[in-house]
Amino acid sequence: MAEVISVTALNRYVKALLDGSDLLYDLALRGEVANFVRNAKSGHCYFTLRDSQSSVKAVMFRAEAQRLAFRPEEGMRVVVRCRVSLYEPSGSYQVYVNAMFPDGVGEAQLALEQLKAKLEAEGLFAPEHKKPLPAYPQKIGLVTSRTGAALQDIRNVVGRRWPAARLILCPVTVQGFEAAGEVAAAIARLDRLGVDEIIVARGGGSREDLWVFNAEVIARAAYRCKTPLISAIGHEIDYTILDFVADCRAPTPSAAAELAVPDREALRQKVRQIWETMRDDMQNRRERCYDQCANCAGVLAAGLPRQPLHSGRERLAALRAEAQAAPRACWQEKRRQLAHGAALAASLSPYRVLARGYAMVAGPDGRVRQAGQLRAGENIQLIAAHRRARCLVTAVEETDESTQDI
Repeated sequence: MAEVISVTALNRYVKALLDGSDLLYDLALRGEVANFVRNAKSGHCYFTLRDSQSSVKAVMFRAEAQRLAFRPEEGMRVVVRCRVSLYEPSGSYQVYVNAMFPDGVGEAQLALEQLKAKLEAEGLFAPEHKKPLPAYPQKIGLVTSRTGAALQDIRNVVGRRWPAARLILCPVTVQGFEAAGEVAAAIARLDRLGVDEIIVARGGGSREDLWVFNAEVIARAAYRCKTPLISAIGHEIDYTILDFVADCRAPTPSAAAELAVPDREALRQKVRQIWETMRDDMQNRRERCYDQCANCAGVLAAGLPRQPLHSGRERLAALRAEAQAAPRACWQEKRRQLAHGAALAASLSPYRVLARGYAMVAGPDGRVRQAGQLRAGENIQLIAAHRRARCLVTAVEETDESTQDI
């Protein structure tokens, strides 16, 4: 008779069988999403994966769900990386999803547009966040495959244009499930090393081959990077999310190398042009100085500088003569004025009147008296030019001018 076991023991045994299978521990499973639910409290996602004939329950825990680059929708075809196990309490066999990717162009494009809109809304594409590339880099970090053609293309271009730059390779896988995490980690590592700029490059490939560079983890690593970052994924017509986040986008890895470093031949030509310009400028200045010296020599030979000196001397002599003549003329004028004043004073002197035979009447005190001041019996003096007479006024009479003797 068979051994009797409990339901718990059965579920535990089946779970151990499933967990112990290497095939079921890391499985890539394709299916269509149905009944997708994200628990608002825990953040876990629960859904069903189905195809035309069967379905299986699936769960994606919060840590893995936060890394989703798109929003799963009903009927979307996806590929999940998962392990198969058993949920013991209910005996439900289900898959535990570690990563999820769109399967098919329509679903993939939808997921890409969703992620692009999300990152743009968060400001990861903002122009003001873009950093300028250094003019003369010394150390350039490379994030690419060690065996890819992109590495050789970048080496060739940098070696030709600016061999002074040192290339620091951080090799990564550029496609597959592990690629996104490796690329993001390489960006962060080179940023910590302190390189002058970083190039993330991958050669051409199919759309599916380049899809890994649409991963959100790479976009956020590029946004956090403090070092100027150049994206060079695929060919000119290929665009990825990384192109929008990077500080500069190059159509090819070779073009990225050209953007990253200056062209030494162009710089040499520029230096040569500067040198020639300086030489021509110095020659022109020398010729101008020579012409000026020649002109000055001609002027000196013609005696032109002495002309202002002679003119100044003549002007100074004229001013000196004028300065000497001015006091003399002033003194003569003052003498004339003095003589005129003296003559005027002399003409008004009463003594000149007396000299013509007239006399003045003065009182006993010698003060001149007017005729109206005379009184009878008063002693007066008659003052002439050369004589003085003492008189007694016997009478004072009024005279009639009309009857005076002439």
